[in-house]
Amino acid sequence: MNRHKIESVVKFIFLILGLVTIACVLLITVYLVIAGIPAIREIGIIDFLFGTKWASTAAEPQFGILPFILTSIYGTAGAIVIGVPIGFMTAVFTAKVAPRKIRMAIEEAVSLLAGIPSVVYGLVGMLILVPGIRDLFDIPDGASLFAAIIVLAIMILPSIINVSLTALEAVPKEYEEASLALGATEIETYFRVSVPAAKSGIAAAVVLGVGRAIGEAMAVMMVSGNAPNMPDSLFQSVRFLTTAVASEMSYSSGLQRQALFSIALVLFLFIMMINALLNFLMKRDKEG
Repeated sequence: MNRHKIESVVKFIFLILGLVTIACVLLITVYLVIAGIPAIREIGIIDFLFGTKWASTAAEPQFGILPFILTSIYGTAGAIVIGVPIGFMTAVFTAKVAPRKIRMAIEEAVSLLAGIPSVVYGLVGMLILVPGIRDLFDIPDGASLFAAIIVLAIMILPSIINVSLTALEAVPKEYEEASLALGATEIETYFRVSVPAAKSGIAAAVVLGVGRAIGEAMAVMMVSGNAPNMPDSLFQSVRFLTTAVASEMSYSSGLQRQALFSIALVLFLFIMMINALLNFLMKRDKEG
């Protein structure tokens, strides 16, 4: 009887914690909608989303965030294109090929990368990467979209590697043994049996990587130049949605402050749409 009571109490605690999580998401959503809608109404949704100029402190302020939206899309896509293959291949090597000592060294390095604060990534990027890009490509300033993509690609590696590694290790050994018994090589087995069996976990790793890339602010602000330009070139100083909010919120007021909340609302909806799309694709692939 006591055991059943304990299980009931534990289930009740889990239920409360789950409801608290849902409530937090709902509260954030409601607050962002309430705080962000007034500025969009006053500016106009077309001018706000598709305007190409942001001049929030000018005599005649303009609040177009299309440069921020495109920069966030390009930066996230670039980081995923670079980070996902590196993280995925590292996870496969670590889980299936690497000797024990090398695997332990890789896992320690990945854990260290995961524990480094964002500001440290930004500081290293500002002191080493930005001057390196400037000298390598012979441009006036290395703080650019390209520098932000490189930093973001490095920052998402721990999430992709750890989750992919866990998914690959969860694949039953019988799958690989059956493939080897049928004459497949080890590499063929890893990529044609183990990886497809772990694809849901690998897809979850990509989702986490996208969330980390699109939500990063401090490190990106330190290496991107933080200028509200259209991302016409990889080597142009740009501003992301996250850095637009972080850089102006401390001194904003009136319509400018409301517009920053509207940017936060757009960013929130953007992340929600990406997660919903990826989850839909994962579910459809699983059903198929």
